[in-house]
Amino acid sequence: PVVNAPEVAILGVARMTVKPVWINGEFRPRRVVPLSLSYDHRAINGAEAGRFVQALVSRLADIRKLVL
Repeated sequence: PVVNAPEVAILGVARMTVKPVWINGEFRPRRVVPLSLSYDHRAINGAEAGRFVQALVSRLADIRKLVL
């Protein structure tokens, strides 16, 4: 995604697909959603952006965290 003025960030969310994920010694099918964050480094520190993406992924990975 491209950040256009006056925006400072944009989150791109692609189509969900089912992919094999290695869990406990075997491949298991899991739903995967690619995310992409673009941001203006003059307005947002890279560490803050990283924490935002980690928090978002954590909430999306566990639906209980999303609804609470």
